[in-house]
Amino acid sequence: MKNASDPLFQLDGRPNLLKAIPFGLQHVLAMFVANVTPIIILANAVKLPDGLPAALVQNAMLIAGLGTLVQLYPVWRIGSRTPMVMGISFTFLSLAIGIASQFGMGTLIGAVIVGGLVEGLLGLCARLWLRLISPIVAATVVTGIGFSLLPIGANSFAGGFGSPDFGSVNNWIVGTVTLVACLAFQILARGTVRSLAVLFSLIVGYALAACMGMVNLDALSNTSLVALPKCLPFRPEFKLGPILSLIAIFLVSATETIGDISALASAAFNRKVSERELSGAVACDGFVSAISGLFGCTPITSFSQNVGLIAMTGVVNRLAIATGAAIMLLAGVFPAVGVILTSIPQPVLGGCSIMMFGSIIFAGLGMLAKCGFSQRNMVIVSITLSVGLGFTQVSAIFNIFPEIVRTIFADNCVATVFILALLLDNTIPKDKDTDTDKAPAPNQN
Repeated sequence: MKNASDPLFQLDGRPNLLKAIPFGLQHVLAMFVANVTPIIILANAVKLPDGLPAALVQNAMLIAGLGTLVQLYPVWRIGSRTPMVMGISFTFLSLAIGIASQFGMGTLIGAVIVGGLVEGLLGLCARLWLRLISPIVAATVVTGIGFSLLPIGANSFAGGFGSPDFGSVNNWIVGTVTLVACLAFQILARGTVRSLAVLFSLIVGYALAACMGMVNLDALSNTSLVALPKCLPFRPEFKLGPILSLIAIFLVSATETIGDISALASAAFNRKVSERELSGAVACDGFVSAISGLFGCTPITSFSQNVGLIAMTGVVNRLAIATGAAIMLLAGVFPAVGVILTSIPQPVLGGCSIMMFGSIIFAGLGMLAKCGFSQRNMVIVSITLSVGLGFTQVSAIFNIFPEIVRTIFADNCVATVFILALLLDNTIPKDKDTDTDKAPAPNQN
């Protein structure tokens, strides 16, 4: 059980810095590969010149650290003041590759900058549209996010999507040992140390993988000690079509952030998210994404795996999470840090992420229970999850629709879940005799 008097379990507690750093590092390890992978895939797809991909990876870490700090310590109304961890989003990847391949990186970056500003402004005006998002919608989206992450954990466990040794015996051994180490630490450890289960399992898994020859640090020999981030690596160009397409995806990203912060409030603070927190989270998502464009990167969003980590450990202290943001900023200046972190084999990450992703599902189910199991809620949840999770597993079902519809919905179950839950919640008549159908909107605190 967590000790409520321990500063690590208090949002504004003042833990010893040396005690806080391992918890921040744990968050970096949970999201590092997912943060830089979209940039690496994009760079390979559009065949960027040598040297640029490495510079963009550095920039991605810098932007992730900046976005996380703004969420923790808001600037004006930008930021939620909650322990949300931000990183480069996979949601934009397919459209970003399409725009960059057809129009060039300059056009993509111009669309990222404009789209980020649009989402940021929507966040500041959130009071006008957040009331549409009832507790049953938020709960359904959170549950959908948890289920959508399970294949990601399974893919990493087996070696990573496209890996030549996918599902090999070595990957199974390393992933299983990592998962068992995480579970054993959760069962046997006591007190605050118990919350370091993911970090412990990562160390165990990494050590085993190194002994099995699965860790490659050759890139360190060609890495400079210090390299400053490169601003405006591409000249922004602004074209209406790509901008409108990317804005549509920004709305999807906003729903993911709303789902994540709703899950965070429920799992970590046992309450509904406030309107101020929702507004600040989405505003940060948008405005920092615009800054990300200035550094040649695609947009950022909240990372669900880190929400799962907080749900599992209970560590919500802003200073502890800020140490992780500081590590990301250092990785943006000292390339060697990034090389070491990217050397963590995929099965190690998969083994320790399975429990984290399951924690998000657990948080979503808890939110659903608070909404109540009325007939109306049953219809909304069952149809939404069945269509949202089921149809996106068979993405060819969307082939009859225009490309923009396929881009938004075919491979993004969170968008499908959100739109469908929103439509059903605002279409199906509420049962006046059921108190749970009259759950209030996010509180105004």
